[in-house]
Amino acid sequence: MRRSIQAWLVGASLLLGAAAGLATADGPDFLAVRDVAVTDVLNIRAQPGAQARRLGSIPHNAQCIRNLGCQGGISLQEFTSLTPEQQRLRARANPRWCKVQYQGVTGWVAGRYLGESSEGSGGPCTR
Repeated sequence: MRRSIQAWLVGASLLLGAAAGLATADGPDFLAVRDVAVTDVLNIRAQPGAQARRLGSIPHNAQCIRNLGCQGGISLQEFTSLTPEQQRLRARANPRWCKVQYQGVTGWVAGRYLGESSEGSGGPCTR
């Protein structure tokens, strides 16, 4: 339950400053990959969308991914006023995409696979 609340708070903070078509740097400075299978990667895309050209990939356990801002997803108002089923449908219709920078590659990743990063393998994330 606590992890769900933390994930929601991270997601909400990423969404609050986002405007349609624009990425803003609201939310945590660094992100981490979440809920990607050990045998899979998170694709970095040229534009927000699953059909956009693939620029690179991020390992399933990556930390310290620079957050350049997110767009889409459900708003705080939608989260507090919609039923869980309505939230699921809204999130599917308006998926969250985040612009990130990872190991020199800048592009867009599906926001549902991101959470806040506290540190990398070498210690705290640094600018």
